[in-house]
Amino acid sequence: MTEFRSGFVSLIGRPNVGKSTLLNNILDEKIAIVTDKPQTTRNRIVGIKNLPDAQLILVDTPGLHTPKGLLNEALVGTSEEAWRDSDLALILLEASTTKMRKGERAILAQALNKKVPFFVALNKIDLLPERDGEFLQNLPMFVELVTEFGLTSEEIFFLCARDGVGVSVLRQKMLELLPVHPAYFPDDVQTEMSERFWVQEVIREQIFNLTRDEIPYAVAVEIDYYHDLEKRLSIGASIYVEQNSQKGIIIGKGGRMLKTIGIKSRQAIEAFVGISVYLELHVSVAKNWTRNAAQIQRFGYEK
Repeated sequence: MTEFRSGFVSLIGRPNVGKSTLLNNILDEKIAIVTDKPQTTRNRIVGIKNLPDAQLILVDTPGLHTPKGLLNEALVGTSEEAWRDSDLALILLEASTTKMRKGERAILAQALNKKVPFFVALNKIDLLPERDGEFLQNLPMFVELVTEFGLTSEEIFFLCARDGVGVSVLRQKMLELLPVHPAYFPDDVQTEMSERFWVQEVIREQIFNLTRDEIPYAVAVEIDYYHDLEKRLSIGASIYVEQNSQKGIIIGKGGRMLKTIGIKSRQAIEAFVGISVYLELHVSVAKNWTRNAAQIQRFGYEK
């Protein structure tokens, strides 16, 4: 009889390297929000893959970077805490990068100093001109991992997380290294996140996708009310920005931007929960909240 395995795998890497995309691909379900802008993930998001003989618990963390300001310090603190709960870590790097960044070298040095086993995944191979084995093993990132950090080819994986290329092989290897342990969660649970938190993330995702670069990073979302009426969800949420000028951009001319954010958010929530949704959005100013420790804690981004 096969022994049951269960354990935590932390997804570690710089912003926008594909951690959330990989999480969603392994789970076959959209748990973490994904945009083309860095630093989308702000919280420690747990996704759970239940299999007949294993439970793979994936921890998607904010991208590791040099923090500037209180909010970013809190995000990096969240990422670093994930190491402590891990049975295994997966460090994601971009395959097409010609030279490893200082922050990436720091992540690898940190991994080597910890007692948690780890793999490295070179993601976004769809951006490369070729994908054959000889070409991939001559990539500057692969060579640097082997020659400077002492990794073997068995510890390095090539992925396109967006398309699922290489994901099944990586998942199987992670499962093999999980400890023999009973399941941590019931087998019908896919995430540690509450629906309320997920709704906040969906609204924030739409703001990322629809507004200019300077707006998303100044946005926080709070749920004002959340009523499950069995055949319908009734949700009220407040969008907080730092400045009045940002509030105007979120609302848009004649309220059109806020209406679009609401429509797209509602459609995404309905697709997930399978029932109709009433969504009411308001926009308020919490002046300079990303530089205020009390406000950062209020919005759930604690160190």
